[in-house]
Amino acid sequence: MKLNIALLAGDGIGPEVINQAVKVSDAVAKRFGHDINWRPALTGAAAIDAVGEPYPDETHEICKSSDAVLFGAIGHPRFDNDPSAKVRPEQGLLKMRKALGLFANVRPTFTFPSLLEKSPLKRERIEGTDLVFLRELTGGIYFGEKGRRDGGETAFDNCVYTRAEVQRLAKKGFELAMTRSKKLCCVDKANVLETSRLWRETVQAMEKDYPEVEVSYEFVDAVAMRLVQWPNSYDVLITENLFGDILTDEASVISGSMGLMPSASLGSDIGLFEPIHGSYPQATGLNIANPMATVLSAAMMFENFGLQDEGKAIRDAVNSALEKGMVTEDLADGGKSYGTKEVGDWLAANI
Repeated sequence: MKLNIALLAGDGIGPEVINQAVKVSDAVAKRFGHDINWRPALTGAAAIDAVGEPYPDETHEICKSSDAVLFGAIGHPRFDNDPSAKVRPEQGLLKMRKALGLFANVRPTFTFPSLLEKSPLKRERIEGTDLVFLRELTGGIYFGEKGRRDGGETAFDNCVYTRAEVQRLAKKGFELAMTRSKKLCCVDKANVLETSRLWRETVQAMEKDYPEVEVSYEFVDAVAMRLVQWPNSYDVLITENLFGDILTDEASVISGSMGLMPSASLGSDIGLFEPIHGSYPQATGLNIANPMATVLSAAMMFENFGLQDEGKAIRDAVNSALEKGMVTEDLADGGKSYGTKEVGDWLAANI
């Protein structure tokens, strides 16, 4: 298979972890006889510095004409620490999601047998956890009208959803549940929010189309509690943009490190694959960032193309590295650790 992949390294540790994912992907391509054409493009603070725009038109054209996008991370402290900044790296991410129609963020949370003791939660609470969040990504409060009034003394952010937006996300959730244990949880705040009531009534109306799927409805605060009590009671969860943003970060620590969890953002045509962690600017250039989340995002990318063996080869290499202690300092627990590049080299060599 010939694959054209847009490569958006971004900011901070983004380029470092992306380099390892490219290395591993190239090893997989060589082993299985594929040809990958990497197409680098600017985004985030790096793009602002270069052209004044966090998601330039040229980058969009490269992404739009590619088979998939492999993405690193964006963000820089100089923007975080300046509330008055008119242009921000994160604006590029929101613009890219909207422009590419990436409405479904797929965030798996699973455990690694060799790392169960590194989780902040007890082994008996997390063992066997294998859940997937589908977060709506292009609607809700992040894209609603926002602003200031009363001379800047009052701020507002509007949360708006259409039934069609809920339906297309829920459809992906039902379809995913059918391939797993046929359990779907709709996460909302329907006792308070009108948008949540729309979510709930829309999903309820879709139940008849998927009679084999057992559907539950839970308030977001209850799910936040249960995620740290019994995360393995969940399978597929669907929710709106803001709730999904918060809950998926909470769920990510179950595995023992945010540096281990991949994600995908899907639309009708193209998929974007990225680690869930941020740009971690303090670690930039220090060769200490964990590349495994980005590498596992590449595994999700191959699997999205229907290349299941290729994805498995990457997952097997990551599991082997964890078992053998070939890890960066965030997983070393004071023991021997290896650099970002060394971990990437090891993974590629073992594929």
